[in-house]
Amino acid sequence: MSRDEGDVPHDPSVAAYEAAGLYDPAAPNAAERLELLEWLSARGVSIEQMLRSRRPGGALTGLAGDLMVNPGAHLRLAELAARAGLTVDQVEAIRRTAGLAPVDPEEPRFADRDVESLAAFSLGTRLFGEPAARHFGRVMGTSLARIAEAVVSMFLLNVEEPIREAHGSELELAQANLRATETVEMVPSVLQSVFRSHLEESIRRFRLAREGSSETVRFAIGFVDLVGFTAVSRHMTPRELTDTIERFESTAHDTATAKGGRVVKLIGDEAMFVAIDAGAACDIALTLVEHFAGDPAVTPRGGLTYGALVNRGGDYYGPVVNLAARLAELAVPNELLVTPELAAKVRDPRLHFEPAGKRLPKGFDEPVSLLTLERP
Repeated sequence: MSRDEGDVPHDPSVAAYEAAGLYDPAAPNAAERLELLEWLSARGVSIEQMLRSRRPGGALTGLAGDLMVNPGAHLRLAELAARAGLTVDQVEAIRRTAGLAPVDPEEPRFADRDVESLAAFSLGTRLFGEPAARHFGRVMGTSLARIAEAVVSMFLLNVEEPIREAHGSELELAQANLRATETVEMVPSVLQSVFRSHLEESIRRFRLAREGSSETVRFAIGFVDLVGFTAVSRHMTPRELTDTIERFESTAHDTATAKGGRVVKLIGDEAMFVAIDAGAACDIALTLVEHFAGDPAVTPRGGLTYGALVNRGGDYYGPVVNLAARLAELAVPNELLVTPELAAKVRDPRLHFEPAGKRLPKGFDEPVSLLTLERP
C-alpha cells in the first residue's frame, strides 16, 4: 500500500502507539486494539495516517480500505488546477457541479486521474456548451453519489452489522472492510460495460419516440404507488422497512425492464416508469398491481397517460407527466386510471378499459375523462 507523501516508513513499537494516543494498555479492549494496530502497520500504514483516521468521518477499522479508495493522491487543489490549466475557482465549480464537497486546499487529495477527468469535462464543455455540460455533470454526480451510498449501505447492512452482532473483533471488521473495498475496485469496469448497453438502448428508444422535435418524445408514462405505506412504515423496524421498499423497488424495476419499459425513478413507495409502447406500459402497471394486490399491509394503485414529454437529464416533465401523477393520487386502492389517449394507442386484446367518468385532478381547471384499466 502506498504511503502519503511525507510519511516516514518505520515499524512502530507498542510504546509508539501509546505515545500517539492510539493504544491504552489498561483499556478493556487493549489486546484487540493492539492486534489491529500491528496489522495496519504490517500493511504499511503509518502512525500519522492512523491519527488522521481519528478525525470526524474516519475510523481505524476502515483505514486500510479507505487508503485503497483514492490511491496515488499527491496533488493539492492548486496543483490540480495548474496541471489541468484551470483556476482553483473553476475546479471548485466543476466539483460542485458533480456534487463533491469542498476540500482542504492544503491536503493532497487528488491524483493524476483527476487531471484527466477535468480535461474530459473541458472537452464536453467545448462540444455541448457550458450549461449542457454542467447539467450533465449534475446528473452524473447525483447518480454516482447514489451508487456510492448504495455500496456503503450494502457493506454496513450485510457485512459490518453481522460482525458487530457476533461481537467480532476490530481486526475482523478491518479485514472485512478491506475485502469489500477490494471488491469495489471492480465496479468501474462493470459500470463501463453496463453504461454502453444502456447507451445503445437509449439511442434506440429515443429514435423511436422522437417526432420531429429534439425537445420532446412521445411515451406512455405511469405512476404506481402503495396506499397505506406511510402509516404502516411508522410501525416497522428499520429492517422491515428496508425489506418492504426493496421488494417494491426490485419488482418495479424487474417488471418494467422485462416488458420493455424503464423505471425513471423510485421515490419510496412510488415508481415512475415510461415505455414506448402503450400496451407495454399497461402491462407493467397491471403486473405491479397484481403482485401487491394480496399484500395485507399495503394496496397498489396507479395512473397512466400518453403523449409528448419533455426529456431533461434522464427525467421527464410536462403536463402529460403531471396528469399521470395526479391520476395515481385520484385512483382508489387496486385501481388503475388511464386517459383515452393512452387507451387509443393500445392494440393488445388482453387489456380491457372501462369508462370511469370525469374526475378533477389536483391542479387542473376542468374535469378529465378517464378509464379504468383491467386484465380480464
